[in-house]
Amino acid sequence: MGYREIYEGWKADPEGFWMQAAEAIDWERKPSRALDDSRAPFYGWYADGTCNACWNALDRHVEAGHGDRLAIIHDSPITGTRASLTFREARDRVARLAGALAAKGVGKGDRVVIYMPMVPEALIAMLACARLGAIHSVVFGGFAAPELAVRIDDAEPKALIAASCGIEPGRVVAYKPMVDQAIEMSRWKPDFCVILQREQAEATLVEGRDHEWHAFQEGAEPAPCTMVGGMDPLYILYTSGTTGQPKGVVRATGGYLVALEWTMRNIYAIDPGEVFFTASDVGWVVGHSYICYGPLVRGATTIVFEGKPVGTPDAGTFWRVIEEHEVRSFFTAPTAFRAIKREDPQAEFLAKHDISSLRYLFLAGERADPDTIEWAQRHLKVPVIDHWWQTETGWAIAANPVGIELLPVKPGSPTVPMPGYDVQILDEAGNPLPPNTLGAVAIRLPLPPGTLPTLWNADERFRSAYLDTYPGYYATGDAGTIDEDGYLAIMARTDDVINVAGHRLSTGAMEEVLASHPDVAECAVLGIADPLKGQVPMGFLCLNRGSTRDHDEVIRECIALVRERIGPVAAFRNACVVDRLPKTRSGKILRGVMGRIVEGRDWKAPATIDDPAILDEISESVAGLRNKPD
Repeated sequence: MGYREIYEGWKADPEGFWMQAAEAIDWERKPSRALDDSRAPFYGWYADGTCNACWNALDRHVEAGHGDRLAIIHDSPITGTRASLTFREARDRVARLAGALAAKGVGKGDRVVIYMPMVPEALIAMLACARLGAIHSVVFGGFAAPELAVRIDDAEPKALIAASCGIEPGRVVAYKPMVDQAIEMSRWKPDFCVILQREQAEATLVEGRDHEWHAFQEGAEPAPCTMVGGMDPLYILYTSGTTGQPKGVVRATGGYLVALEWTMRNIYAIDPGEVFFTASDVGWVVGHSYICYGPLVRGATTIVFEGKPVGTPDAGTFWRVIEEHEVRSFFTAPTAFRAIKREDPQAEFLAKHDISSLRYLFLAGERADPDTIEWAQRHLKVPVIDHWWQTETGWAIAANPVGIELLPVKPGSPTVPMPGYDVQILDEAGNPLPPNTLGAVAIRLPLPPGTLPTLWNADERFRSAYLDTYPGYYATGDAGTIDEDGYLAIMARTDDVINVAGHRLSTGAMEEVLASHPDVAECAVLGIADPLKGQVPMGFLCLNRGSTRDHDEVIRECIALVRERIGPVAAFRNACVVDRLPKTRSGKILRGVMGRIVEGRDWKAPATIDDPAILDEISESVAGLRNKPD
């Protein structure tokens, strides 16, 4: 059966579709039905089933005779180390940590905050919580103490599990002082902390509260799996960029396991025993879904990668990992490929490695511009699959389901909606728009299994943030189009659709044009307030490494390109060349802060920024632009 038949089959019988999908995971008690609509619009899935996420990720593979298969590979170019765990070894380590946590009173429904770098122990901690039915909340390692503190106050954890440090290129980031400061700042105090000591920066432990990772587990009885209800939370994940009152996305256990197993098979085309490499972080949703739970539930091998796309040690590090571990599918963010393309535009590092094991490259996390996709396809010689989803959904809303069939690729489109997602393009009044018309991207309720049922302790906030804008729909906050073939294009966040003299224009469409310029490695377009036109676009251009072109000449060419391909209506006349774009640690460009800088308004560096110094560079570039004679 092809994609169309499967998608239409879901539409015709969603209950039957999701009950059949649920057969792929292990249940202690099978659910009697898929959808629970008793509290609509707060929908649930598999509410009367019972299962355990750790059992499905580890124990069932051991019980099936696959205990010697590799489960986790740790590849750390940043420390020059490699390690691996089989499913049996991972199960035993998880059971032992779970037993130690249980002995300190952690049980079903309790929360545990995890603050770790990209080490196997991060996955061990997540799975140990899942084993007990405890709810983990992973906070990106290196988030500042105030950000950690508000998450502690919101989740009210019984315990906090952290490492002594994380390691970045050229520097060691001490985590423990931030943990201590966060606990001091927070209203809620965890009962105890477990600290993984790393030799690069050992931490000072607080007597009576802090326990060293290995000593904490000495003599602990391995814990069995605690079965939980299908709607019991597996984890809380706070959306990146949160300030003030955090927004905690809740992930229910049963539907998440079903959705992940379905996607590993049908979207990523991964079979048990194959190697899946996701270059992300456990602090983000991609790390939860496709470093920890998805590959392991499928019985595949997952790679925990501690490094960067460039600089650890060079722009060939991904290709070395793919060759060394015989990776079948690779998943990362477009920003990583733009960094590689900028450092190595002719892919000379790629030529040094045999990546013949690789079948597909998947991109997500932000818009994948056609130029980056075409560069990757040309050099990797595999299909490059853009797909689109959110922290809230936990898995792809739209994708090219290569495990079912490889659909024709349209660069700039994440292809088509997946079963479970009835995607519509709506106008401001909530009416569906015709093909190829820019509007708000919304999903008809109910959302499928694996998506958020609500926000942690904030039902009304969930309703107002996602459901009230378009009654009967989930508002994604993104703007886009659907063409006559049903292909979706995500053009910008709704906030990034700008109104130029009454014309609604997509900054994403302008970025596509700018990225096609041969000297432009990366770019961003912002809508800037204008007294005459309401808003006008402004571009920021990062050039390829080694480019010797005159900046003013490149800018003139880029302005002409936008005029040629979008038209004078875009009013694109302002751009500047910058060395770097400010981004969150998950790779999203901080357009809002950049806009405040350009407009001369007050701004401050958000806690999620990767390198605050970049904002000062942007400010200087903008000041230089203002002082330039016309």
